[in-house]
Order: sequence, then C-alpha cells, then structure tokens
Amino acid sequence: MDLSNNPQAQRWLAVGLLALVVLLVVLVLIVPIISKGLELHENKENLAFTLKKYEQILAGKEAIVGNIAAIKQQHEDQKYFNTQGTSALASAQMQEFIKQAIVQAGGQLSSTQVLPPTNKDKFSRITVSVRMTGSIEVLRAVLYKLETAAPLIVIEQLDIRPMRSVRNRITRQIEPSNGLNINFQAISFMRAQSS
Repeated sequence: MDLSNNPQAQRWLAVGLLALVVLLVVLVLIVPIISKGLELHENKENLAFTLKKYEQILAGKEAIVGNIAAIKQQHEDQKYFNTQGTSALASAQMQEFIKQAIVQAGGQLSSTQVLPPTNKDKFSRITVSVRMTGSIEVLRAVLYKLETAAPLIVIEQLDIRPMRSVRNRITRQIEPSNGLNINFQAISFMRAQSS
C-alpha cells in the first residue's frame, strides 16, 4: 500500500501520529504533574489532620496544667513531708512530738537518738531511734498517735520486751509486771535541700 498517492491515508496517518504525539506528551508531562499534584494534596490533608490534632492537644494544655497544679496542691495539703528548713530542725520537731505522744499516753521516755539523715532521689529520710517503757495500752496509743501524725511518721524495727518481774520485799513473792521495754525507729521524710 503506497501512502504517497493516497491523500486520505496520509491524513489518517498524520492524525494517528498527532494522536500518538499528544498521548506521549500527556503520558510524559501531564500524568506525572497530576500524580505529583495528588500526592501533594494527600500530604496536605495529612498535615492538616496532624495540625488539627496538635491544636486539640494545645487546647487541652490549660486544663492539664491546671490539673497538675491541683494535684501538686493536694499533695502539699496532705502534709506527708516535713516542711522544716533543715534535717536538724525536722529531727528536733520529731523528737518533741514523740516525747509528747509518750507522755500523753502515760509512758516513760528513756532516750531518743537522731540518726544521720539519708538522701535518696529528691528526699531526705529523718530517723529517730526511741527507747521507752510502758504497758501494751501505752504502746498502742503511742503507735496510733505517731502513725496518724502529719507529717507522716513511719515506724520501723519495733522491738518489744517484757520488763523484769520484781520480788515483793514484804511477801517475798515475785510480782508479775505488765510493763514493756520498747525500742523502735521513727522515720519522717522531707524534700532534699537544694545545694
């Protein structure tokens, strides 16, 4: 088939070639531009969604900061920690409180000894070693008073021993004693002093 003599075939061939060139231009230039535009549109949608999430988070920031402040205030109001300026003042306050608790319960304080404070993390542990005598009722009253105190006092190493019985000089009989020798450590906590 000779196309040089057939003008209609030449036109169809020209139209076909033009269509092929237009199709190639569309495939080479326009399709990548459209796909890049769709990709950018999707990225824009993702970024807009992320921005909206962050705006919601920021909108809730004030409520969260308020809640943190309320929790801190509640923590302070519970008075778990000793608020004295130094560990020496805190231990002196503890010693006085323990002495008053023992005397009010009807016991006798033999001695108190402040042990060196220990620091762990952001807290100081204030320890007072206590020796006292009294009955089981006195011990119960003292322990209740100490463990319900504010600031918090924890009792450790509780050692209870009966007092020796005494012999009555007149009857020469051994009289039982309900007295107890009691040793324990009272521990309080305070925030470590920044140096």
